[in-house]
Amino acid sequence: MPLTAHAAPFARIALANVMREYPHSLTHLMTSPDEEVRPRALHPAFHGAYDWHSAVHMHWLLVRLLRRHPDAPAFPETAPALAVLDRHLTYGNIATEAAYLRARPSFERPYGWAWLMALAAECRAYGGAAGARWTKALAPGTAAVEALLAEWLPKATYPVRHGNHPNSAFALGLLLDTGELSTATAEAVRQRLLAWFADDHDAPVHWEPSGQDFLSPALTEADAMRRVLDAGRFARWLDGFLPALRTGAPCPPLEVPAVSDPADPQIGHLLGLTLSKAAALRSIAGALPEGPVRTRLTEAAEAHLAAGLPAVTRDDFTTGHWLATFAVLALNAGSGPARVPASG
Repeated sequence: MPLTAHAAPFARIALANVMREYPHSLTHLMTSPDEEVRPRALHPAFHGAYDWHSAVHMHWLLVRLLRRHPDAPAFPETAPALAVLDRHLTYGNIATEAAYLRARPSFERPYGWAWLMALAAECRAYGGAAGARWTKALAPGTAAVEALLAEWLPKATYPVRHGNHPNSAFALGLLLDTGELSTATAEAVRQRLLAWFADDHDAPVHWEPSGQDFLSPALTEADAMRRVLDAGRFARWLDGFLPALRTGAPCPPLEVPAVSDPADPQIGHLLGLTLSKAAALRSIAGALPEGPVRTRLTEAAEAHLAAGLPAVTRDDFTTGHWLATFAVLALNAGSGPARVPASG
């Protein structure tokens, strides 16, 4: 299922989202009755798409689609996408966003932080004058995230394992993928993942999914460990963590979730679960040798992708403000070489 077939409708979704200020779910601790709390005033770059993190990753989506389809004649979204990115990704706007992050060290930690670094990586990869302009503009934001990570990681004694935004494994895995971290911070991320998860075994997969998950705790953890273990050690770790994969026993994370009400804001998270699981399953499978486990994971990934993709273009802002991003993660997953860890 190539991304090209979905590029134009996904770009239209992203454009509509990043420019849509309301409705908005604002996460902001007010300390005075005189504060300005309009989304655009607080977040001049990332005020659309219902909430801050969705605005960030919808900008990522625009840049990713532009980068993957630079010469597509049937991609009329190029000009408006470039215009809105130039309007939002300015040095002044990002400096305001960075100051907000630094003043509120737990805001969007770590999910939004990871997406901001992913956006910076995508802009750098886009290249050319526009990519260089956006990369320079994002510098205050990436510096803020780097500083916040350096302060937070030593204190993060325990991981967050549930299937929502604070999930530790998803964000730290995404941060490693960006390549935007300093060598020291990237190594600190790897070591934190190993400290949290290296000894895990027999994941409690019978607890999955929870009623509002958009991430699988087990698969997200496995996908993070794929990034920090060499191929042989990862295969052994996975065998202990998800032994049902080897034995052929039922494994709930491989099953497509039932979504009783796609329009419900929390139940609708399960649509994203189908796509995030597709991405994780594809990536994990790509790190394993040929064999029954790899085949089982690949088949499960395709079933999840087939279940989730039709929901992306539904005319429903409840899921429309974020779902396309996870569709692209799933469509692109497993297309590159496995990450080679620096250590571990």
